[in-house]
Amino acid sequence: MNAFFKKEKKEKKLTEPAKVTSARVSAEGGIFELSHVIINPRITEKSTWHSAQGVYVFDVDLSANKQQIAQAVRAIYKVNPRKVHVVTVQSKSKRNARTGKLGMKGGGKKAYVYLKKGETITLQ
Repeated sequence: MNAFFKKEKKEKKLTEPAKVTSARVSAEGGIFELSHVIINPRITEKSTWHSAQGVYVFDVDLSANKQQIAQAVRAIYKVNPRKVHVVTVQSKSKRNARTGKLGMKGGGKKAYVYLKKGETITLQ
């Protein structure tokens, strides 16, 4: 095979252990802010019932994955999540009461963050 078509693998060498900070470099090379991963806590009747069991619900960015959400919770709330479940919220059509026109209610993504017994998060 021609050397022109070969891809070279670059190895990253770390001199010190990685720390959880507010910003980190993603695998693609771009900077990904951990503060942009969690949009806001989702405060509903169901989520307040879950918080009594140590499960907290957050609206998260569409491109966020479980590892990024866990790192953001560690950095922002100073707790260590046991596990994270991610759910996609579908967009819905909604009729305007005044004009009668159909519009779209935006969907999104939410994350259920499970904490260890005894750990809590204070939500505003």
